[in-house]
Amino acid sequence: MSKLENVLYGSRLKPLLFLGALVLILPLVVKSQYLFTIFILIGIYSIVSIGLCLLIGYAGQISLGHAAFFGIGAYTSGILTTHFQISPWLAIVIGMAATFFIAYLIGIPILKLKGHFLALATLGINIIFFILILGLNQWTGGAAGLVGIPTLSVFGVSLIDKVFFYFFVWASCLVVLLLSLNIVRSHVGRVLRSIHDSEIATETLGVQVSNYKVAIFALSAAFASLAGSIYAHYITFVAPPTFYITKSILFLIMVMVGGASSVWGALLGTAIIMFLNEIIRFVGHTYFGISGEVEIVVYGLIIILIMMYLPKGLISVISQPLQKLKHKKQLPAKTTKDMISQKGV
Repeated sequence: MSKLENVLYGSRLKPLLFLGALVLILPLVVKSQYLFTIFILIGIYSIVSIGLCLLIGYAGQISLGHAAFFGIGAYTSGILTTHFQISPWLAIVIGMAATFFIAYLIGIPILKLKGHFLALATLGINIIFFILILGLNQWTGGAAGLVGIPTLSVFGVSLIDKVFFYFFVWASCLVVLLLSLNIVRSHVGRVLRSIHDSEIATETLGVQVSNYKVAIFALSAAFASLAGSIYAHYITFVAPPTFYITKSILFLIMVMVGGASSVWGALLGTAIIMFLNEIIRFVGHTYFGISGEVEIVVYGLIIILIMMYLPKGLISVISQPLQKLKHKKQLPAKTTKDMISQKGV
Protein backbone atom coordinates (compact mmCIF):
# COMPACT_ATOMS: atom_id res chain seq x y z
CA MET A 1 0.00 0.00 0.00
CA SER A 2 2.87 2.39 0.80
CA LYS A 3 4.39 1.77 -2.67
CA LEU A 4 1.06 2.59 -4.28
CA GLU A 5 0.81 5.79 -2.22
CA ASN A 6 4.30 6.84 -3.33
CA VAL A 7 3.30 6.29 -6.97
CA LEU A 8 0.06 8.27 -6.58
CA TYR A 9 1.22 11.06 -4.23
CA GLY A 10 5.02 10.93 -4.27
CA SER A 11 7.35 10.46 -1.32
CA ARG A 12 6.37 12.15 1.92
CA LEU A 13 9.38 11.39 4.12
CA LYS A 14 12.16 12.83 1.97
CA PRO A 15 10.63 16.32 1.51
CA LEU A 16 9.77 16.48 5.22
CA LEU A 17 13.34 15.53 6.18
CA PHE A 18 14.71 18.10 3.75
CA LEU A 19 12.46 20.85 5.16
CA GLY A 20 13.30 19.85 8.74
CA ALA A 21 17.03 19.93 7.97
CA LEU A 22 16.67 23.32 6.28
CA VAL A 23 14.83 24.71 9.32
CA LEU A 24 17.61 23.45 11.63
CA ILE A 25 20.46 24.71 9.45
CA LEU A 26 19.19 28.25 8.79
CA PRO A 27 19.90 29.60 12.32
CA LEU A 28 23.53 28.47 11.92
CA VAL A 29 23.91 30.41 8.68
CA VAL A 30 21.60 33.43 9.08
CA LYS A 31 22.39 35.93 11.83
CA SER A 32 20.27 38.87 10.67
CA GLN A 33 17.29 39.62 12.92
CA TYR A 34 15.52 41.11 9.92
CA LEU A 35 15.79 37.83 7.99
CA PHE A 36 14.66 35.89 11.03
CA THR A 37 11.52 38.02 11.15
CA ILE A 38 10.82 37.15 7.51
CA PHE A 39 11.39 33.42 8.16
CA ILE A 40 9.01 33.56 11.14
CA LEU A 41 6.32 35.30 9.09
CA ILE A 42 6.80 32.75 6.28
CA GLY A 43 6.15 29.99 8.82
CA ILE A 44 3.06 31.74 10.19
CA TYR A 45 1.58 32.52 6.79
CA SER A 46 2.41 29.00 5.55
CA ILE A 47 0.01 27.59 8.15
CA VAL A 48 -2.77 29.71 6.60
CA SER A 49 -1.82 28.90 3.01
CA ILE A 50 -1.65 25.14 3.70
CA GLY A 51 -5.23 25.20 5.00
CA LEU A 52 -6.32 27.37 2.09
CA CYS A 53 -4.62 24.94 -0.30
CA LEU A 54 -6.71 22.07 1.09
CA LEU A 55 -9.84 24.14 0.52
CA ILE A 56 -9.04 25.50 -2.95
CA GLY A 57 -6.67 23.00 -4.53
CA TYR A 58 -8.23 19.79 -3.24
CA ALA A 59 -11.89 20.61 -2.49
CA GLY A 60 -12.21 23.21 -5.25
CA GLN A 61 -13.84 25.86 -3.01
CA ILE A 62 -12.64 29.45 -3.31
CA SER A 63 -12.22 31.74 -0.30
CA LEU A 64 -11.43 35.44 -0.09
CA GLY A 65 -12.15 35.67 3.62
CA HIS A 66 -9.37 33.79 5.37
CA ALA A 67 -7.93 37.01 6.78
CA ALA A 68 -11.08 37.12 8.94
CA PHE A 69 -10.31 33.69 10.44
CA PHE A 70 -6.69 34.74 10.83
CA GLY A 71 -7.97 37.78 12.72
CA ILE A 72 -10.42 35.81 14.88
CA GLY A 73 -7.51 33.76 16.20
CA ALA A 74 -5.38 36.86 16.78
CA TYR A 75 -8.08 38.85 18.55
CA THR A 76 -9.35 35.89 20.59
CA SER A 77 -5.85 35.28 21.95
CA GLY A 78 -5.30 39.00 22.46
CA ILE A 79 -8.59 39.66 24.28
CA LEU A 80 -8.45 36.54 26.47
CA THR A 81 -4.87 37.18 27.58
CA THR A 82 -5.10 40.96 28.07
CA HIS A 83 -8.64 41.36 29.47
CA PHE A 84 -9.07 38.03 31.29
CA GLN A 85 -5.43 37.01 32.00
CA ILE A 86 -6.00 33.55 30.53
CA SER A 87 -2.95 31.45 29.61
CA PRO A 88 -1.82 32.17 26.03
CA TRP A 89 -1.75 28.44 25.24
CA LEU A 90 -5.33 28.00 26.40
CA ALA A 91 -6.30 31.14 24.47
CA ILE A 92 -4.84 29.66 21.27
CA VAL A 93 -6.89 26.47 21.72
CA ILE A 94 -10.06 28.45 22.48
CA GLY A 95 -9.44 30.61 19.41
CA MET A 96 -9.07 27.57 17.16
CA ALA A 97 -12.19 25.90 18.58
CA ALA A 98 -14.24 29.11 18.29
CA THR A 99 -13.05 29.71 14.72
CA PHE A 100 -13.80 26.11 13.70
CA PHE A 101 -17.33 26.42 15.14
CA ILE A 102 -17.97 29.83 13.52
CA ALA A 103 -16.61 28.68 10.15
CA TYR A 104 -18.67 25.49 10.32
CA LEU A 105 -21.89 27.45 10.92
CA ILE A 106 -21.03 29.98 8.22
CA GLY A 107 -20.00 27.25 5.80
CA ILE A 108 -23.34 25.44 5.89
CA PRO A 109 -25.21 28.17 3.94
CA ILE A 110 -22.43 29.83 1.91
CA LEU A 111 -20.86 26.62 0.55
CA LYS A 112 -24.08 25.98 -1.31
CA LEU A 113 -22.85 28.77 -3.58
CA LYS A 114 -20.35 28.16 -6.35
CA GLY A 115 -17.68 30.06 -8.26
CA HIS A 116 -17.62 33.84 -8.03
CA PHE A 117 -20.78 33.86 -5.87
CA LEU A 118 -18.88 31.88 -3.21
CA ALA A 119 -15.88 34.19 -3.54
CA LEU A 120 -18.11 37.24 -2.96
CA ALA A 121 -19.77 35.59 0.05
CA THR A 122 -16.41 34.88 1.71
CA LEU A 123 -15.32 38.42 0.87
CA GLY A 124 -18.41 39.62 2.74
CA ILE A 125 -17.31 37.63 5.81
CA ASN A 126 -14.02 39.51 5.78
CA ILE A 127 -15.77 42.88 5.52
CA ILE A 128 -18.15 42.05 8.39
CA PHE A 129 -15.27 40.98 10.62
CA PHE A 130 -13.32 44.14 9.79
CA ILE A 131 -16.30 46.33 10.74
CA LEU A 132 -16.82 44.40 13.98
CA ILE A 133 -13.24 44.80 15.22
CA LEU A 134 -13.45 48.51 14.46
CA GLY A 135 -16.78 48.89 16.26
CA LEU A 136 -16.11 46.78 19.37
CA ASN A 137 -13.39 49.15 20.52
CA GLN A 138 -13.90 48.42 24.23
CA TRP A 139 -12.59 44.89 23.57
CA THR A 140 -10.49 45.20 20.42
CA GLY A 141 -9.08 48.69 20.85
CA GLY A 142 -10.82 49.82 17.65
CA ALA A 143 -8.70 51.53 15.03
CA ALA A 144 -5.88 52.04 17.56
CA GLY A 145 -5.44 48.29 17.93
CA LEU A 146 -4.99 45.93 20.86
CA VAL A 147 -1.74 46.31 22.79
CA GLY A 148 -0.03 44.43 25.61
CA ILE A 149 -0.50 40.89 24.26
CA PRO A 150 1.94 38.65 26.18
CA THR A 151 4.64 36.61 24.47
CA LEU A 152 4.61 32.83 24.63
CA SER A 153 6.77 30.80 27.00
CA VAL A 154 7.56 27.08 27.15
CA PHE A 155 8.41 25.51 30.53
CA GLY A 156 9.21 28.96 31.88
CA VAL A 157 11.45 29.85 28.93
CA SER A 158 10.19 32.94 27.10
CA LEU A 159 10.02 32.79 23.31
CA ILE A 160 10.77 36.48 23.02
CA ASP A 161 14.09 35.56 21.40
CA LYS A 162 13.60 35.36 17.62
CA VAL A 163 15.53 32.08 17.30
CA PHE A 164 13.36 30.34 19.91
CA PHE A 165 10.19 31.69 18.32
CA TYR A 166 11.47 30.65 14.89
CA PHE A 167 11.78 27.03 16.00
CA PHE A 168 8.34 27.11 17.64
CA VAL A 169 6.68 28.55 14.52
CA TRP A 170 8.25 26.03 12.18
CA ALA A 171 7.53 23.13 14.55
CA SER A 172 3.86 24.21 14.44
CA CYS A 173 4.03 24.54 10.66
CA LEU A 174 5.52 21.04 10.28
CA VAL A 175 2.75 19.58 12.44
CA VAL A 176 0.09 21.28 10.28
CA LEU A 177 1.93 20.15 7.14
CA LEU A 178 2.11 16.53 8.31
CA LEU A 179 -1.58 16.54 9.26
CA SER A 180 -2.48 17.99 5.85
CA LEU A 181 -0.37 15.41 3.99
CA ASN A 182 -2.12 12.65 5.92
CA ILE A 183 -5.50 14.10 4.95
CA VAL A 184 -4.47 14.33 1.29
CA ARG A 185 -3.35 10.67 1.27
CA SER A 186 -6.44 9.40 3.10
CA HIS A 187 -9.93 8.50 1.96
CA VAL A 188 -10.94 12.09 2.78
CA GLY A 189 -8.32 13.43 0.39
CA ARG A 190 -9.60 11.22 -2.43
CA VAL A 191 -13.15 12.43 -1.79
CA LEU A 192 -11.98 16.05 -1.83
CA ARG A 193 -10.28 15.52 -5.20
CA SER A 194 -13.46 13.94 -6.49
CA ILE A 195 -15.46 16.97 -5.31
CA HIS A 196 -12.96 19.25 -7.03
CA ASP A 197 -13.36 17.39 -10.34
CA SER A 198 -17.15 16.99 -10.24
CA GLU A 199 -19.54 17.50 -7.33
CA ILE A 200 -22.42 15.92 -9.24
CA ALA A 201 -20.46 12.75 -10.03
CA THR A 202 -19.34 12.50 -6.40
CA GLU A 203 -22.91 12.85 -5.15
CA THR A 204 -24.06 10.04 -7.44
CA LEU A 205 -21.67 7.74 -5.55
CA GLY A 206 -23.62 8.40 -2.36
CA VAL A 207 -21.14 10.87 -0.82
CA GLN A 208 -22.52 13.71 1.31
CA VAL A 209 -20.55 16.39 -0.53
CA SER A 210 -21.83 19.25 1.64
CA ASN A 211 -20.46 17.62 4.82
CA TYR A 212 -16.97 17.30 3.37
CA LYS A 213 -16.98 20.84 2.00
CA VAL A 214 -18.08 22.38 5.30
CA ALA A 215 -15.63 20.27 7.31
CA ILE A 216 -12.60 21.19 5.19
CA PHE A 217 -13.69 24.85 5.20
CA ALA A 218 -13.84 24.80 9.02
CA LEU A 219 -10.49 23.00 9.29
CA SER A 220 -8.75 25.50 7.01
CA ALA A 221 -10.28 28.30 9.13
CA ALA A 222 -8.92 26.64 12.31
CA PHE A 223 -5.43 26.56 10.74
CA ALA A 224 -5.76 30.27 9.95
CA SER A 225 -6.84 30.90 13.54
CA LEU A 226 -3.76 29.08 14.86
CA ALA A 227 -1.55 31.23 12.65
CA GLY A 228 -3.36 34.38 13.80
CA SER A 229 -2.86 33.54 17.47
CA ILE A 230 0.85 32.85 16.93
CA TYR A 231 1.13 36.13 15.01
CA ALA A 232 -0.53 38.07 17.85
CA HIS A 233 1.81 36.63 20.49
CA TYR A 234 4.81 37.31 18.28
CA ILE A 235 4.01 40.93 17.40
CA THR A 236 2.26 41.52 20.82
CA PHE A 237 -0.01 44.00 19.04
CA VAL A 238 -2.86 43.62 16.53
CA ALA A 239 -4.72 46.26 14.53
CA PRO A 240 -7.59 46.09 11.98
CA PRO A 241 -5.56 46.89 8.81
CA THR A 242 -3.66 43.59 9.24
CA PHE A 243 -6.91 41.66 8.67
CA TYR A 244 -8.36 43.64 5.80
CA ILE A 245 -9.36 42.17 2.40
CA THR A 246 -5.87 42.73 1.02
CA LYS A 247 -4.53 40.08 3.42
CA SER A 248 -7.06 37.54 2.14
CA ILE A 249 -5.98 38.34 -1.41
CA LEU A 250 -2.35 37.91 -0.35
CA PHE A 251 -3.07 34.44 1.06
CA LEU A 252 -4.85 33.47 -2.16
CA ILE A 253 -1.92 34.69 -4.28
CA MET A 254 0.52 32.66 -2.16
CA VAL A 255 -1.46 29.50 -2.85
CA MET A 256 -1.95 30.17 -6.57
CA VAL A 257 1.67 31.16 -7.22
CA GLY A 258 3.05 28.09 -5.46
CA GLY A 259 0.45 25.71 -6.87
CA ALA A 260 -2.99 25.07 -5.41
CA SER A 261 -2.90 21.38 -6.31
CA SER A 262 -0.02 20.66 -3.92
CA VAL A 263 0.43 21.31 -0.20
CA TRP A 264 4.13 21.83 -0.89
CA GLY A 265 3.16 24.47 -3.43
CA ALA A 266 1.54 26.49 -0.63
CA LEU A 267 4.86 26.56 1.25
CA LEU A 268 6.79 27.49 -1.88
CA GLY A 269 4.34 30.24 -2.84
CA THR A 270 4.39 31.74 0.65
CA ALA A 271 8.18 31.93 0.72
CA ILE A 272 8.39 33.44 -2.78
CA ILE A 273 5.72 36.08 -2.17
CA MET A 274 7.18 37.09 1.20
CA PHE A 275 10.66 37.67 -0.22
CA LEU A 276 9.22 39.31 -3.32
CA ASN A 277 7.19 41.62 -1.08
CA GLU A 278 10.35 42.81 0.68
CA ILE A 279 12.22 43.28 -2.62
CA ILE A 280 9.39 45.31 -4.15
CA ARG A 281 9.18 47.57 -1.11
CA PHE A 282 12.94 48.12 -1.03
CA VAL A 283 13.28 48.83 -4.75
CA GLY A 284 10.15 50.99 -4.87
CA HIS A 285 11.14 53.09 -1.87
CA THR A 286 14.87 53.34 -2.61
CA TYR A 287 14.95 53.90 -6.36
CA PHE A 288 11.50 55.20 -7.29
CA GLY A 289 10.35 56.95 -4.11
CA ILE A 290 7.12 54.95 -4.12
CA SER A 291 5.35 54.34 -0.82
CA GLY A 292 2.17 52.51 0.11
CA GLU A 293 1.00 49.09 -0.99
CA VAL A 294 2.49 49.22 -4.48
CA GLU A 295 3.18 45.46 -4.26
CA ILE A 296 -0.55 44.81 -4.82
CA VAL A 297 -0.14 46.05 -8.41
CA VAL A 298 2.78 43.67 -8.94
CA TYR A 299 0.81 40.80 -7.38
CA GLY A 300 -1.96 41.40 -9.88
CA LEU A 301 0.49 41.13 -12.76
CA ILE A 302 2.07 38.00 -11.24
CA ILE A 303 -1.23 36.19 -10.80
CA ILE A 304 -2.20 36.96 -14.42
CA LEU A 305 1.10 35.57 -15.72
CA ILE A 306 0.90 32.49 -13.49
CA MET A 307 -2.64 31.70 -14.62
CA MET A 308 -1.63 32.15 -18.27
CA TYR A 309 1.64 30.22 -18.37
CA LEU A 310 1.82 28.12 -15.17
CA PRO A 311 -1.74 27.23 -14.14
CA LYS A 312 -0.41 24.52 -11.79
CA GLY A 313 1.89 27.01 -10.07
CA LEU A 314 5.65 27.14 -9.64
CA ILE A 315 5.68 23.76 -7.87
CA SER A 316 5.12 22.17 -11.29
CA VAL A 317 8.46 23.62 -12.46
CA ILE A 318 10.15 21.57 -9.72
CA SER A 319 7.97 18.46 -9.64
CA GLN A 320 7.85 17.70 -13.38
CA PRO A 321 11.65 17.38 -13.87
CA LEU A 322 11.87 15.26 -10.72
CA GLN A 323 9.16 12.93 -12.00
CA LYS A 324 10.91 12.58 -15.36
CA LEU A 325 14.19 11.81 -13.61
CA LYS A 326 12.49 9.22 -11.42
CA HIS A 327 10.90 7.64 -14.49
CA LYS A 328 14.26 7.42 -16.28
CA LYS A 329 15.82 5.70 -13.26
CA GLN A 330 13.03 3.13 -13.13
CA LEU A 331 12.98 2.46 -16.90
CA PRO A 332 16.33 0.53 -17.24
CA ALA A 333 15.47 -1.74 -14.32
CA LYS A 334 12.09 -2.52 -15.86
CA THR A 335 13.62 -3.19 -19.29
CA THR A 336 16.24 -5.58 -17.86
CA LYS A 337 13.58 -7.47 -15.97
CA ASP A 338 11.50 -7.82 -19.14
CA MET A 339 14.52 -9.11 -21.07
CA ILE A 340 15.24 -11.78 -18.45
CA SER A 341 11.61 -12.88 -18.43
CA GLN A 342 11.63 -13.11 -22.23
CA LYS A 343 14.80 -15.27 -22.22
CA GLY A 344 13.25 -17.51 -19.62
CA VAL A 345 10.26 -18.04 -21.88
